[in-house]
Amino acid sequence: MVKDKAHKSTEKWCTIVRDGGEIMHESSMLRMQWFADKYLQTKSKVKVLDVGSYDVNGCYREIFTSEGHEYKGLDMEQGPNVDICPKNAYTWNELPNDEYDVVVSGQALEHIEFFWVTMGEIVRVVKKGGLICLIAPNGFEEHRYPVDCWRFFTDGMIAIARYYKLEIIHTHTNSGPKSGSEKWFSEKYADSMLIAKKNYEGEAKVCDLENYKCTPAKQEDLRGDLITYKEKKSRDEKLQDRGEIKKDKNMIEKIVRKLTWKKQ
Repeated sequence: MVKDKAHKSTEKWCTIVRDGGEIMHESSMLRMQWFADKYLQTKSKVKVLDVGSYDVNGCYREIFTSEGHEYKGLDMEQGPNVDICPKNAYTWNELPNDEYDVVVSGQALEHIEFFWVTMGEIVRVVKKGGLICLIAPNGFEEHRYPVDCWRFFTDGMIAIARYYKLEIIHTHTNSGPKSGSEKWFSEKYADSMLIAKKNYEGEAKVCDLENYKCTPAKQEDLRGDLITYKEKKSRDEKLQDRGEIKKDKNMIEKIVRKLTWKKQ
């Protein structure tokens, strides 16, 4: 979700400059590519809706169109990478129920005042058996375009899915693959991610709040084979320690060889 740099306001919800600089931060692109590679590779052409798609400095379109999928971008303001612009921010009368196989949204929810209402529309327009992929910031300093309302943790992503009776496929915060994943992690600019499945048709269904009881989920199970930032730092420190030990050992061996040569 992007916006012009004049901070142009809108009475609907807002389009923003991509978080983290002149281009959409790379970790967001890596996560969405990972989602497409892992969960859509076995699927033929699917219909994808990107909520908050306005493009000033980066978008997800090529991730999906390069694999032959049909991609549509939705935003509250006409512009680059916007195919659908609903008249009402929170009621998308232009879109029928159960229209899309996949709905994605990245770097958008934090700028939507009533994101849970938008989430209800996301659930409504995805088909039964369809997937929803959300990426939203856990870190980042305040960046109002024109508002900045929310940050998300793994438990928050779980709560969104539970509220709308979605099956949680995967969720994490600031985690990544065990190897080759340096750009997935950040001390200050971390993201949270949710992949969920809709197992019913039509309008979004809400859980029975009268009888609901909070049961903390096992985050490690929902994270799958990804490692947390804490685990990555611990691993890196151990590798660094081993490197230092090896360096010290080599230096000692060099000194011993030098002393032995002098004695001779």
